[in-house]
Amino acid sequence: MDRTPALPSPEQQRLLDAWLPGAEVVRDHSWGQVDRAVLEVTRAGQRFIVKAGGPGDHHMAREIHAHERWLEPWTSRGRAPRLAHADRGAHLLVTHHVPGTLVLDTDHAHDPATYRQAGELLALLHGQHATTDPDHEARENHRSLAWLGTPHRIAPRTVERLRAVIASWPTPPATLVPTHGDWQPRNWLVDDRVVSVIDFGRAALRPAMTDLARLQVQQFHGHPELEQAFLDGYGADPREPGAWQRTLVREAVSTAAWAHQVGDAEFEAQGLRMVDDALAS
Repeated sequence: MDRTPALPSPEQQRLLDAWLPGAEVVRDHSWGQVDRAVLEVTRAGQRFIVKAGGPGDHHMAREIHAHERWLEPWTSRGRAPRLAHADRGAHLLVTHHVPGTLVLDTDHAHDPATYRQAGELLALLHGQHATTDPDHEARENHRSLAWLGTPHRIAPRTVERLRAVIASWPTPPATLVPTHGDWQPRNWLVDDRVVSVIDFGRAALRPAMTDLARLQVQQFHGHPELEQAFLDGYGADPREPGAWQRTLVREAVSTAAWAHQVGDAEFEAQGLRMVDDALAS
C-alpha cells in the first residue's frame, strides 16, 4: 500500500501489505480526535476501509468482536460492511466498503423513511441475543461516578446533585442485547434511499433502550414524527421510564466528560445541556 502521512504504524503496514498488496489510499476518513486512522483504499477494483488504531485505541477490540459475532443480520442484507481482515493485537481492521453518503447533514436526516429503516435495522441487531445481568446497573452507576471524577466542566453543585441522584438509584437485573452504542445519523449511510450502518467501536451488550439515547436528545427533540417512524420500524418502544431516566443521566455525564477530554467543544456543549435536561426531567 502506498505510504501517506495518515497511514498506520510500520507493524500495521506490514500486515496491510500482506493482506492488500498494491492497494492505494483514495480517501482519508480519520476524525483526528482519537488515536486512529480510517482510510478508504482500492485494490484490484475493490474498495476497502482500513481502521488502524494506536496503543490508546480501546475500541478496536469491540469493533472486531462486533464484526465477528453480531453483524450477520445486516451484512447478509448488504446493510453493513463485511469483515475482510483483522488483528486484535495490532489494532487493525479491514472491511469491505459499503457505498453511500452519510445521512448526517443531508435531507435524509429529516426524512421519516430514514428513521423507519434505522428502527428496522436496530431491531435485527437487538433481536439476535439476550441475557440477564444482575450487576449491570451497579456497574453503570460506578462508571458514571468514575466519569464525574475525571476532568470535565460540569458545575460543582451539579456534580454534587448527580452523585446524590446516582446513589439513590435501584440496581435491578437488566436484560442485555447486542447494541451499536452510537446509533445516530453520523453512523448511517444512504444509497439510493437504502440505509446502511457503519462504525462499531462502541458495540457491546447493553439494554436495548441505550441505543435510543443519542437520538432522543438530538434528532427526536422537537420531531415526534421521526421518533414515531423509528418506533414503527423497530416494532415496539424499549424505554421503561425508570431505567430510561437513568440511561439519559449516564449518557449525559459520559458525553460531557468525554467531549471535554478530547477537545470537542460542540459535543461538550451538547453534553452539558443533556445533563441539565436529564436532571430537570
